[in-house]
Amino acid sequence: MADADNPKAMKAFVGVKIRSLRAAAYRIPTDFPESDGTLEWKATTLVVAEVKGGDQTGLGYTYADGAAAQLLNNLLASILEGRDAMATSANWLTMVRSIRNLGRPGISSMAIAAADCALWDLKARLIGLPLVTLLGAARDSIAVYGSGGFTSYDENQLTKQLAGWAEQGIPRVKMKIGREAHKDPARVAAARKAIGSCVELFLDANGAYTRKQALDLAGRFSEFGVSWFEEPVSSDDLDGLRLMRDRTPAGMQIAAGEYGYDLPYFERMLAAGAVDVLQADASRCAGITGFLQTAALCEARSLHVHPCCAARPVCHIEYFHDHARIEHMLFDGALTPINGCLRPDLTRPGFGLEFKHSDAQRYLI
Repeated sequence: MADADNPKAMKAFVGVKIRSLRAAAYRIPTDFPESDGTLEWKATTLVVAEVKGGDQTGLGYTYADGAAAQLLNNLLASILEGRDAMATSANWLTMVRSIRNLGRPGISSMAIAAADCALWDLKARLIGLPLVTLLGAARDSIAVYGSGGFTSYDENQLTKQLAGWAEQGIPRVKMKIGREAHKDPARVAAARKAIGSCVELFLDANGAYTRKQALDLAGRFSEFGVSWFEEPVSSDDLDGLRLMRDRTPAGMQIAAGEYGYDLPYFERMLAAGAVDVLQADASRCAGITGFLQTAALCEARSLHVHPCCAARPVCHIEYFHDHARIEHMLFDGALTPINGCLRPDLTRPGFGLEFKHSDAQRYLI
């Protein structure tokens, strides 16, 4: 690793230029058909960005449509190549300004996210530090919750998955609800029985319920010790989220925000008092830079293991079945929870990940 106190060592990465940015999209079938309260899918698209500078390659990725890879290759690459590899903030602003006529939310923000994560990874690799060390650690690990429990699962598959996480020492699990509202109380009851009384039970409706449905069901779910109700109504219904927050039983947190792409979105949600927990996804909200901006916004008002360990107002991170499965398939260095936490590997620079190009080739779009 480079010695940051050694002026000669510092010269090794001062003035390093971005040589290239290349992206590719991969479509990976799910291990079982998946659905939530509002969507169904049988495959997930992974968009991987690689940025070269000096003798290092930075890696970033997002889960988005293949169009994000086209935007990375056709626009963002041309504006980043030749720029200072260490100037992550300036590079982020340049990317944001470049998509003015394309629209900030959606594909544009997700493409920027992949590039920004790759740039941060490159910067850390050039210096020879784990990203969490570069950012400044606030903790040495981050708690996780096992997330899956899709509405496409029958009761046996649902309970087996949730109980499996509990047996691994993960003290909180999340399941999907909302596709067939009348069946949800029975599914939640089965989940509680499977995980026992000591594991927290989280629910995610993905905005499938009406306000009255959500209020009624929240009372019924409280009988099973549910402590987290994510998107009980649409995340765009800020008044509805505030209503839920004010009227749900004590001990049940209202969460939303994972579909936020920029600071104004998160500012509106906070100003409305709509949530107890504001969720932010670095693969959507314009990368590590956007994620840290959102963390600062939360603190002012009241690629994830590394930035979560560096951001102070963080409670836990989602360990999502579909994405965790893909990352263990295609990335060397993908982390596994130990005693309910993910801990950055401080022996590896950057995110500590290496993309398995040969393994991913058969999924290339």
